[in-house]
Amino acid sequence: MASTSTSLNGIARQLVNQGLVSTEAVTEATELAQSQKQSFLTALVGTGEIDAKAVAQYVAADFGLPLFDLNTLHSESIPTEFLKEELLATQNAIPIAKRGSRLFIAISDPTNSEPLDKYKFSSGLSVEAVVVEETKLAEFRARALEGNSALSEGLDDSFDLEVDNSEGAETDEDVSGVDETPVVRFVNKVLLDAIKKGASDIHIEPYEKIFRIRFRVDGVLEEVVHPPLAMAGRLTARLKVMSRMDISERRIPQDGRIKLKISKTKAIDFRVNTCPTLFGEKTVLRILDPSSAQLGIDALGYEPEQKKLYMDALSNPYGMILVTGPTGSGKTVSLYTGLNILNEPGTNISTAEDPAEINLAGINQVNVNPKAGLTFAEALKSFLRQDPDVIMVGEIRDLETASIAVKAAQTGHLVLSTLHTNDAPQTLSRLINMGVPPFNIATAVSLIIAQRLGRRLCESCKVPEEELPREMLIQEGFKEAVVDDLKLFKAVGCKKCNGGYKGRVGIYQVMKISEEIGKIIMAGGNAIEIAHQAKAENIPDLRESALKKVAQGVMSLEEANRVTKD
Repeated sequence: MASTSTSLNGIARQLVNQGLVSTEAVTEATELAQSQKQSFLTALVGTGEIDAKAVAQYVAADFGLPLFDLNTLHSESIPTEFLKEELLATQNAIPIAKRGSRLFIAISDPTNSEPLDKYKFSSGLSVEAVVVEETKLAEFRARALEGNSALSEGLDDSFDLEVDNSEGAETDEDVSGVDETPVVRFVNKVLLDAIKKGASDIHIEPYEKIFRIRFRVDGVLEEVVHPPLAMAGRLTARLKVMSRMDISERRIPQDGRIKLKISKTKAIDFRVNTCPTLFGEKTVLRILDPSSAQLGIDALGYEPEQKKLYMDALSNPYGMILVTGPTGSGKTVSLYTGLNILNEPGTNISTAEDPAEINLAGINQVNVNPKAGLTFAEALKSFLRQDPDVIMVGEIRDLETASIAVKAAQTGHLVLSTLHTNDAPQTLSRLINMGVPPFNIATAVSLIIAQRLGRRLCESCKVPEEELPREMLIQEGFKEAVVDDLKLFKAVGCKKCNGGYKGRVGIYQVMKISEEIGKIIMAGGNAIEIAHQAKAENIPDLRESALKKVAQGVMSLEEANRVTKD
């Protein structure tokens, strides 16, 4: 038997040599595994020559590994963040526990090191093998795959990448040494994982001794994987090829775009930027989902009175609506929601953006290109010669753009745009500081929306906050009249959310330019005077709007403080 067994490999030879199973059974199981594309041990147990428990006991003792019964595993202890569909489907192993920087992997065949290597690479942790019965492992993987299928709802496995070649840049085939299959598969997996997790940004960051990838989920960055440092250059090159950048240029920042088709009817765009750092190029991808503009104004989180002010301003035939806030505060979605409301066959809408983030049919969108002389100001001049009804300017950055936009708003056009300021009153001061005459600002600007995005409490796991001292609540900004009836909630965390939060909600300061505010502007008043008048007109500022979301149980006080407290 020993001479015959020399032609066998791995665990099959050891089982035969120990006399636990016959050569004939092993040969039959090998052929069965190949024909039915299943693991050798599954096929061997299926022959009836040996049971899964006996195999697991022998393997654990022979390799000096711990033996574990999967039936005793509590679902709460499973590190679900490492249950990747691709690994579940292709590797006969599954992660069952995490302790510090160690990830414990259940396997049935220790002679096959591929699953351990795959999970080590995917998780960035050190891995340790635990032997389990083959039949129980197969059942566990099947259940995990079935439970994980919800993650991929609406995603085709056979997706393809469509890259806009309008700039005439080189194609993938023009670049040698970049299209390496492992790198290509890894990049595609990162993009898909980010979409599944609902991330807004992907940060790919090389450092001196580590290389990490982070996702921004619900406004907060979280580490997802630590690929090998040697992979950094190839991964960046692959992303540059996909987004039509110059892969030979590593000294200056570059911008590009990727279109990822994830089903026959849905595509996601990625806005890509690279920036040279001390240890390589950092790449950040902003995920742009066109469906976000179709959510409707009710889904954005406006209070009823705020929504009415926005809708009234949109219904005006002329005037300027300004949306302000930091990068990532949802300004684009607010603007495009308004454009979507205005987008009718009888309305001519043109936008100038840098770049256009969301593509909408029926709207004439222009990407500004300063190098070619197509600035915001030049695009605006062109729009005004094309019989526009509504104009959207991606951002007002200089006096020329601001002046043309203001004049357009004064001469029968509805103009929408953004500025980077902290709140609504500061937006007016910013325009004055740019050099726009106060009279023009007072007569052109009709509405200013300052906004932030806060994490929404998960409805499945949020719990009431312990009773907080009355004085503390008043100090936080709650009015004395409502403090006694307040019921606050806090984040807990469950399988349906990210640390107690799921999704985000808008926090707004919607300020209509009233006659009194107009007088302050024309008198050369500053942001503080405008803010006092806004308060006198009962216009809630960002802090008050955030506290209202807290009182409604939509947001935690901790999150409101993170987003709005000075």
